[in-house]
Amino acid sequence: MRFAGRAFRSGRYWAAEIPILDITTQGRSLAATYAMIADAIEALANRPGFKARVYPGADGTFEIGASDDAALTALLLRRARARAGLSLAEVAARMGSKSINGYARYEQGRSVPSVAKLTQLYTAVGLTADFVLIESRD
Repeated sequence: MRFAGRAFRSGRYWAAEIPILDITTQGRSLAATYAMIADAIEALANRPGFKARVYPGADGTFEIGASDDAALTALLLRRARARAGLSLAEVAARMGSKSINGYARYEQGRSVPSVAKLTQLYTAVGLTADFVLIESRD
């Protein structure tokens, strides 16, 4: 699994953003910016052995992938829930469950959801945007 990002000049610096994760960073060079965005993902995932990798593309685009899809999916869900300002219990209730465990196992990276389940989980945090799947360049 990979998420799309873009890098661009911002004055004397380079900036990079991954909109779906709501993460932005900057560096003095494009290479430094890629290193910073990978470091930010690794720090936010907070998992031993978790490594993020940047796949540079054309025209300032890039993709970010990771050594652990479950941890990357967990990061996506945690960031989306935080952005929506919801508790685990509120998300579980939106999914029609009385227990937070069903949702929490995905947010903790103990399970990797199917595309259909990920859509359901993402919608439960109030984000109605559809996923756009494209074939990776690499």
